[in-house]
Amino acid sequence: MSKANQFIMDEDAVSPVIGVILMVAITVILAAVIAAFVFGMGPPETAPQASVRGSAATATDGTSSILKLEHQGGDAITLTDANTKIIVSDTALANGTITSALATADQQFDSGETLYIYSAATVPELGNSTTAKAATVNIATSGSIVNVKFIDVASQQMIADLDVRF
Repeated sequence: MSKANQFIMDEDAVSPVIGVILMVAITVILAAVIAAFVFGMGPPETAPQASVRGSAATATDGTSSILKLEHQGGDAITLTDANTKIIVSDTALANGTITSALATADQQFDSGETLYIYSAATVPELGNSTTAKAATVNIATSGSIVNVKFIDVASQQMIADLDVRF
């Protein structure tokens, strides 16, 4: 047997080995791409985009200072505990989250609407009129600043962060 013929006979194992390696590599790459699409390449949760303005106001009793919130445009904010947290903080007010939503059936804070935050015995409450509630006290004193944050529960993103000077 000549050396040329011996060289051709030894090449039989090279082609199947390279083919198996290429097939394994293609399978691994396809599995990684499919796993990326299935397990986490969905769109991220986003908070509603809204413009909210806060200002000081006086309740209809004429003595209690309350906080007026105006929705100036953008997405509607759902005012339920499962969707939105409203956090009110001030040195005179017991810092806390407003957990009670509006008493009415309308739980949406839409563009053009106004809401009010009262302080009833240092606990912040949400309402939709300037009518003073029972045990309403001043939410802040003159010259103080009240911070109000709207936080989307699902995405944990800030919807609005307001500093209101009284």
